[in-house]
Amino acid sequence: MKFHSLKSIFFIAISALAISINVQAVEQVVATVDGTPILESQLKQALGGKANTESNRTKALDSIIDDMLVQKAIKESGVKVNQAHVDQIVRNIAAQNGLTYGQLLDVLDYQGISLQQFRNNIANQILMSEVRNRSIGKYIDISREQVEALSHQMWEQAKNSGNQQALTATHYKVRHILLKLNPLLNDDQAKAELSKVRADITSGKTTFAKAAKDYSKDYLSGANGGDLGFAPADNYVPEFAKQIVNAKKGTITAPFKTEFGWHILEVTDTKQGEASENTFHQKAYETLVNQQLQEESKDWVKALRKGADIRYLVK
Repeated sequence: MKFHSLKSIFFIAISALAISINVQAVEQVVATVDGTPILESQLKQALGGKANTESNRTKALDSIIDDMLVQKAIKESGVKVNQAHVDQIVRNIAAQNGLTYGQLLDVLDYQGISLQQFRNNIANQILMSEVRNRSIGKYIDISREQVEALSHQMWEQAKNSGNQQALTATHYKVRHILLKLNPLLNDDQAKAELSKVRADITSGKTTFAKAAKDYSKDYLSGANGGDLGFAPADNYVPEFAKQIVNAKKGTITAPFKTEFGWHILEVTDTKQGEASENTFHQKAYETLVNQQLQEESKDWVKALRKGADIRYLVK
């Protein structure tokens, strides 16, 4: 009797396994997103009560794909929401509406919203905004030809308009010290050496001019105390130009790297001078980037789709 009971249990288990295998066998993969499958059952669930038409299936499938891409973007972004920032936003909302913090809580309670729900909603908006901006930024694609064409157009318009203000630019008087990388000097060593040189200059142990003569591998400017003279920032490579524009006059920057090596620089003076066509390169670049950002922002998930491997297997 006992054997018969065990035998029955065995056949029940085998039957259940066969049913399970059969269910899995008929479960279709309708699409993949970066190798992750989307099953027919997921698609049916997304359809809900809608008719199983080709149009509705396409919309439901695209909805699943978009959600997967958004969740992946959130995970890969590593964005963390600062709760202190959320608290500050809550207080700002109260102030902007002429309410005390306590009065805002009363309003939320009246609307059936808990403070935690309200904070979670704000945190989610912050998170999605940051993820959205990062996702869009990854797929901004501006070519050199586009920048040069627009900057030339802007330059010609400025000349033809006779607007003298548009034809002037800030010129920066800069001095720098350059260390070039070689088999005996890697990035960390160059950065450390320049940090020490900078510390010696700021402490008064040496002067910038002497340090440039002693250490700089830009021998032409080094012989002149590192002086590069007056020039618009856009005369230099982007990394160098950025440091110039952001530097406070009379303050030596921290070590930074360009294609030429590691630098420290100091802006010693500024003046307004005649602009060149190169002056409009940065303006043209920013204009083109903003145009793409505006376009991508209309549907930022499209930007996610550009970088995803989406394969439709069954329609």
